[in-house]
Amino acid sequence: MIRNIVFDVGNVLVEYSWERMLRTLHITGEAYDAVANATALSPLWNELDRSRMSDEDILKGFIQNAPKYEKEIRLVWENIPESIHCFPYSVSWVKKFREKGYKTYILSNYGKRAFEMTKQELPFVADMDGVLFSYQVQQIKPEPEIFQSLFDTYHLKPEECVFLDDNEKNIIAAKENGMHAIWFKGKEQAEEELKKLGVSCE
Repeated sequence: MIRNIVFDVGNVLVEYSWERMLRTLHITGEAYDAVANATALSPLWNELDRSRMSDEDILKGFIQNAPKYEKEIRLVWENIPESIHCFPYSVSWVKKFREKGYKTYILSNYGKRAFEMTKQELPFVADMDGVLFSYQVQQIKPEPEIFQSLFDTYHLKPEECVFLDDNEKNIIAAKENGMHAIWFKGKEQAEEELKKLGVSCE
């Protein structure tokens, strides 16, 4: 029986788009490709979420990836909030599950610096029964350790949890760790999948 709804944040409860951020900052053409590869498409981007490295070292690494575009990379660094916008449905959706008796949790790859810069776009955090961001445990999805950290921290039974995430690798990892999991592609699609698991969504 499902008792716990576990949400990813990016592209589930908020729109997350580094692509839009670059366009908003007027980074285009050759610069767009170079900056994207140096930052969001670089392995260092995951280290932002893990938050084990210092911010200074991560920024330095981004710049070393494309020194010609240091100015643009620094612009991206200072404008992380441009990549995060809360979906209109998120707060009411979370509250609806809670009103129906489900516990709600967050399990999300999210860096400490990004969290501090984008708190205003995460109003649903206040309505959660528990929150585990990657920066808090220096673990990231799809590593199995972060799922175990969620279970241990909030005394959850994996089989009583359903996890919503937009990343297929994370869905596979959640299932391997005993959770029910739905590859999130939109609110309506997710609700149809939840109903198949016996979760009340009306």
